[in-house]
Amino acid sequence: MDGIHLIICLLWACVNVCECEPAMFGEVSSPQYPQPYPANFQEQWDLEVPQGYQIQLTFNHLDIEPSPDCYYDSVSVVSDNKVLGKFCGQNSIDRFHPGDKPILAPRNRLQLVFLTDNSNHESHLGFTAFYQAVDIDECSSSSVENAPCSQICLNTLGSYLCACHHGYMLRPDQRTCVLECGGGVHSELEGTISSPGFPDMSPLDLDCVYTISVQPGFMITLNFSQNFHIEQVYNQGQTCLFHWLQVSVQGKKPQKYCGGKSPEVLNTGAHFVQLEYHTDRYGQSQGWSLHYTTQRVQCPHPGIIGNGTVTPNFAQYLYRDYIHVRCKPGYKLMMGEKEISSFKSICQSNGKWHLTLPECKIIDCGAPKLLLNGDFQFISGENNEYLSVIEYHCNEPYYRFKDTAKVTYRCAVERKWTEVNNNDIIPPCYPECGMNTEVSVGGRVFGGMPARPGQIPWQLLHKTHTRGGASLISDYWALTAAHVVDGLENINMTWLGGITKARNQNPVIMEAEKIIIHPNYQRVSFRGHQTNYDNDIALIKMSARVPLGPNIRPVCLPNKTHESVMEGTMGTVSGFGGFKEGLTSEILRYGHIREYSSKQCVFEDLPVTDNMFCAGDDVEHVDSCQGDSGGPLFFPMLGHGTKEQRYEVRGIVSWGPVRCGQVSKAYYTKVQNYLGWIEETMANN
Repeated sequence: MDGIHLIICLLWACVNVCECEPAMFGEVSSPQYPQPYPANFQEQWDLEVPQGYQIQLTFNHLDIEPSPDCYYDSVSVVSDNKVLGKFCGQNSIDRFHPGDKPILAPRNRLQLVFLTDNSNHESHLGFTAFYQAVDIDECSSSSVENAPCSQICLNTLGSYLCACHHGYMLRPDQRTCVLECGGGVHSELEGTISSPGFPDMSPLDLDCVYTISVQPGFMITLNFSQNFHIEQVYNQGQTCLFHWLQVSVQGKKPQKYCGGKSPEVLNTGAHFVQLEYHTDRYGQSQGWSLHYTTQRVQCPHPGIIGNGTVTPNFAQYLYRDYIHVRCKPGYKLMMGEKEISSFKSICQSNGKWHLTLPECKIIDCGAPKLLLNGDFQFISGENNEYLSVIEYHCNEPYYRFKDTAKVTYRCAVERKWTEVNNNDIIPPCYPECGMNTEVSVGGRVFGGMPARPGQIPWQLLHKTHTRGGASLISDYWALTAAHVVDGLENINMTWLGGITKARNQNPVIMEAEKIIIHPNYQRVSFRGHQTNYDNDIALIKMSARVPLGPNIRPVCLPNKTHESVMEGTMGTVSGFGGFKEGLTSEILRYGHIREYSSKQCVFEDLPVTDNMFCAGDDVEHVDSCQGDSGGPLFFPMLGHGTKEQRYEVRGIVSWGPVRCGQVSKAYYTKVQNYLGWIEETMANN
């Protein structure tokens, strides 16, 4: 038997000596099942589930010797000494066979009693059954003595809870209720309150206090039901002497209510309300009931903002609502004198916005950048404000933009001055080259003539060490012959410009910052003799920007190469060199010359290369002489330049016969062969 008890305990059936916690379900079988049960046998199983549940038993299989009233062999289901059923047989058609119908005990315990005699003529297997806990609805069950709760019963799984009507409190026995009106605080945003026992008559001698307190920012509204009755004494006027309901709102005079007319809706405008209900020892009052609601405090409309929008746009703004302010494109948010990136204001519990509205002020792009050798003017708008338009122009006629006469910029929403194509880089002003103050009349100017001021404004003069010339090709750079500056790279060379007289008292003085001689030029040692003038070209970078004006302007570089440097027509050579034997000129002179053929340029004493050409005038005996070296030979001929055909330096005075003017030819460095070197050198320095 001890072994049998242990097996049953493991199957969660607590019987006799086995002590274990009641399980929610389990299984029980006859001895030796599914083998035939023994004869002359008696066994009892005590089945139990936790308190608060009923126990339900279902036979999965039952095969017990059938007999009238199960006289021989049987299994009985017993609860509280009451037999719920006695069973035998082999299938459900037997009168005493339980079938698969569950057996529900009224409580959480039952017993199974199995009895057999010794008269079995056939083998029978016995039974197997399943039991489980079933929740008891104590609130409707008659199995609980009397009523489980004095007022409200709430069924729970395995048990029940008692509750009380409003105005009553649950006693310590957790079953019965006692009157307790008022007390506590109603903090929910919505709720229902009624007098004790409503709609039954109110108890006598009451002093009930009800408090409704919600968070600031909400206003309480009392909605009384129409079923309202508080005793009123009329023989002393409509006063509430003995029974009353008093409503107190902070900051207002308390109001008493009695009689049979409901106050209906009371908008308190407050977040704290106290109700006091009083009855004396006499009279009758049915009482009252109300449903209270809350509404959020309203803030004033924020208004409109110029050049901006307030969102969201509500008809009214309530507590915890918020607004954003956004400015139109081109305007900025300003709080006082401080710019802010965003603005948000919240409606507070006191009905005020926590921040006042900012302003939307027009943006500005700041002062336009200055344009070197140019200026700007406002076309529209002012104070550098959004959508203002400015127009840049170069200081004409000495500077110009490369591809246009003027450039227009607009103050954009990004707060920067931007060109029409969204380019915010201002193009530079380039020196206007190849123009002078002389208007073309189509006539010829004879050679050897003195130049007038502004007629050859690119002519520069150096006279400190050895006299030489140069051509201004930008507002920083000049072009000369290499032999003029050879050996003087580390000497502060001074160049004069804007003059036609060597002794001019008001020249434009330029200091050389850097002298760059062509790398393929054959330099001459000190007191050496020049044997080759190939690549006789050098660049001079001035230490400061040359102030261009009517008398000092750059000459253009050739824009392309020409098979014939001067295209078969006359060009002009200029300089302060010799004009009479043994004398140098104190004034700027010029003469017109033509290019000779390569056969005419052959010279026995010095090599003539493809980087040179020779030119002169056999008729007028115009030639360049010592002192003219480094100066320009420009094309077209002086007096024939136009905006469409600007003056270009085609040659640099390089070398010639010792007795200049008699042979009427000199040799010039062919500038068009060095355009790439010139551009690269200026760009890199």
